[in-house]
Amino acid sequence: MRVRSLFENRVLCGALGVAGLLCLLEAGGRTGVIDPLVFPLISGVVARAATFAIDPEFLADIAATLTAWAAGLLLATLIAVPAGLVLGTMPRVEAAVRPITEFLRPIPSIALVSLAALVFAERFNIKVSVAVYGSMWPILINTMYGLKDVDPVAKDTLRSFGFSPFDVLRRVSLPSTAPFIATGVRLASAIALILVISAELLAGGSSGIGTFVLEAGGSIDALEFIVAAALWAGVIGLLSNGLFVLLERRLFRWHRARTETT
Repeated sequence: MRVRSLFENRVLCGALGVAGLLCLLEAGGRTGVIDPLVFPLISGVVARAATFAIDPEFLADIAATLTAWAAGLLLATLIAVPAGLVLGTMPRVEAAVRPITEFLRPIPSIALVSLAALVFAERFNIKVSVAVYGSMWPILINTMYGLKDVDPVAKDTLRSFGFSPFDVLRRVSLPSTAPFIATGVRLASAIALILVISAELLAGGSSGIGTFVLEAGGSIDALEFIVAAALWAGVIGLLSNGLFVLLERRLFRWHRARTETT
C-alpha cells in the first residue's frame, strides 16, 4: 500500500521520470551509444547548468528574458480578456470577426519575427510583440469558452430583477469565467516564454537566454553550453507553470470542487 501511495504522488512520479531519463542519457553517453559530439554527457550539462546559477552574466540574461516574458504575457492578457468578453457576449460581433481570427490564429508567431524587426527598432519590443501575438490566442479562446459555461439561470435571474447587461457580466459572467481565463493565462505563459527565447535566437540582441545561446556557439564547449542553457529554460517553464497551477488551486477551489462532482 505504501508503494502504491508513493506512485500516486504526481510530483514524485514526475521526479522519478526525470531522474530515469537523465540516468539513461548518462548511461548512453558513457557506453558510447550516444555520441558526445551529438549530445554531451548529461553529468557535464548538469554541472555546467549549476555554474550558471552563480554566473552574473547568465543571471542577467535570465532577467532580460523574464522581463520580456512578463511584459508580453501581461499585454496579451490585457488585450485578450476584454476582446474575449466582447466576442463571447455579442454573437453578431463574434460572427463578423470570426473569419479574421481564424485567418490570423494559425499564422506561426516565429514567422512574424522578421516583420516585427522591421516595425520595431528595439529588440525588447520585438520580443514582446511576438510574445503578445502568440500567447493571446489561448486566453481569448478560453475566455470565450468560459462565457458559454456560465449558468444561464443565474443570468436570467439577475435580468429579471432589473440588472443591466453590464451588471450581469460583472456579477455572474466574469466570476464564472475567471477559472477559464486563468487556465488560458497558464497555457499562454509557456507559449510566451518559447516565443521570447526564439525571438532572441532569430533577432539577436544584447541580452537574453537566446542571445546567450548564440554567443555560446563559438566557445569550445558550445554544445554543453547550449544544452545547459536549454535546461535552464525548461526549469523556468516548469516553475512558472507550477506557480500558475498553485494560484489556480488557491483562488478557484470552488471551481475545482464543482468540476470534480459533475
